[in-house]
Amino acid sequence: MGRGGAAAVVAAMVTLAAAVAAASASPEQGVQPLSKIAIHRATVDLQASAYVRATPTLLGAKGEDTEWVTVKFGSPNPSSGDWIGVFSPADFDSGVCSNPRSEGWPYEQPALCTAPIKFQYANYSANYMYWGKGNIRFQLINQRYDFSFALFTGGVENPKLIAVSKPISFRNPNAPVYPRLAQGNSYDEMTVTWTSGYDISEAYPFVEWGMAGDDRPTRTAAGTLTFNRGSMCGEPARTVGWRDPGFIHTAFMRDLWPNKEYYYKVGHELPDGSIVWGKPYTFRAPPYPGQNSLQRIIVFGDMGKAERDGSNEFANYQPGSLNTTDRLVEDLDNYDIVFHIGDLPYANGYLSQWDQFTAQVAAITAKKPYMIASGNHERDWPNTGGFFDVEDSGGECGVPAETYYYYPAENRANFWYKVDYGMFRFCVADSEHDWREGSAQYEFIERCLSTVDRKHQPWLIFATHRVLGYSSNSWYAMEGSFEEPEGRESLQKLWQKYRVDIAFFGHVHNYERTCPLYQGQCMSKEESHYSGTMNGTIFVVAGGGGSHLSDYTTAIPKWSIFRDHDFGFVKLTAFNHSSLLFEYKKSSDGEVYDSFTVERDYRDVLSCVHDSCWPTTLAT
Repeated sequence: MGRGGAAAVVAAMVTLAAAVAAASASPEQGVQPLSKIAIHRATVDLQASAYVRATPTLLGAKGEDTEWVTVKFGSPNPSSGDWIGVFSPADFDSGVCSNPRSEGWPYEQPALCTAPIKFQYANYSANYMYWGKGNIRFQLINQRYDFSFALFTGGVENPKLIAVSKPISFRNPNAPVYPRLAQGNSYDEMTVTWTSGYDISEAYPFVEWGMAGDDRPTRTAAGTLTFNRGSMCGEPARTVGWRDPGFIHTAFMRDLWPNKEYYYKVGHELPDGSIVWGKPYTFRAPPYPGQNSLQRIIVFGDMGKAERDGSNEFANYQPGSLNTTDRLVEDLDNYDIVFHIGDLPYANGYLSQWDQFTAQVAAITAKKPYMIASGNHERDWPNTGGFFDVEDSGGECGVPAETYYYYPAENRANFWYKVDYGMFRFCVADSEHDWREGSAQYEFIERCLSTVDRKHQPWLIFATHRVLGYSSNSWYAMEGSFEEPEGRESLQKLWQKYRVDIAFFGHVHNYERTCPLYQGQCMSKEESHYSGTMNGTIFVVAGGGGSHLSDYTTAIPKWSIFRDHDFGFVKLTAFNHSSLLFEYKKSSDGEVYDSFTVERDYRDVLSCVHDSCWPTTLAT
């Protein structure tokens, strides 16, 4: 290659790198509220005239894993910058920070080593500024350790600790909590993952389960995992955001009968033979691949988490998260499986937020398989093998997501896998690793798309986090590509060749649906009812699960059929092998705002369309 050619290649690489950085560091990332607290700058000046008191002191007396606590506090010199922090473990102010230099602490030896798990400004209580005293109610979940409440002055940028409450605790901080179902490697396998404070040397984890109506349950042992500070790739996950994750247990319930109802509860057997039980739940086993029955799927991305007590919310970080959660809980009997395609709690290196997210969605995950994809806020960190060299995960580099949730990937560090659910096949890709032609993931995607038997599983779905297809989001439009850099260039021929029906994406926090597309061209003029041969793939951005909303470009591309700048989720309903209903619902009211139907036969899937025709011969 000549000097001019080499220069052109270098220039192209620089341009691509800049585009990748621009797409990754979008102006709508938002800021994790806990990151605004400069806890490493905190000073300690406990004052006898300031106080914090919390009641009740014993939580979960009847086995509850969520409780409301009233915190009363006072200061002789109230100011608008005063705030109450909730800390766990309770002795946050009595330790020495571990290895300050090697862990990347901004100061050699901070006075306080850990961020709170939540906080609220003191003037959230009416008349605090006038009387110098107030009260706030916080909702706490069982997170394995005790809690204390601290009153700070000086705002969040220069906090000064002036009062701390006595510790309060759940009756059993180690109790098993927040079970998370996921479909296993095959249709007849369901996994359950949960969190506890018990290492396997302290209590043996298991799940007790059986078919509804059968009073002879099976007990299946669970595996146990955890991770430590050294598993994190950077700060704040290694420093002020670190919190011990406890122990994560996963058990496999196998040889399930299709569509049968099962009951289960998780437990831990203590050395004396007694058992600490979790709560009882039920689930319905997945249908056999190709089974002709009613099958209903929920798809969304970018939910985040929020606090029902109003704490952490001054930044309006995840304003739609609770609405989406509540709609899905209310409609629990009307869908079968959930796909959350990346960006789960947006913990961004504050590990306490993972517990709080699993608690928020527990009513869903305990009864429905909850399949996740990897997003930039789970995985991305420089020099860790990802495709995007950015700091969006806050130093987590995928470890919490890969540990807290089960998914049937061959290598759990590579977040790609397939799910056969009745008449559906889902090919879930990992947009945080290389997907381009020649990569290991590209080989997986082609294998997943090419091995499905379309006469039995006619509905072929592709899903990943970043937009590798089409979106008229404003920052993609500024780049002129309407996609991630090199997003669809390698994949569109696979989507077309194997007739992918719908490709789902998150990352952009809104809703958008395209016409059936191939190479930027609409392959159908229809918008609400598709019949016969599908000549292209419908691309859907379903990233309005709850995080702060993203703006569109003002000019609407010809391929964009419906856009909604609001929070919502998608529901797919397969009535049989020929009929599919697509619905987009708003999280605010659960009503349908966009929909279409597909009616077709197997011969329509086989029909030759542009760039998907198999070789033929004139020989007879």
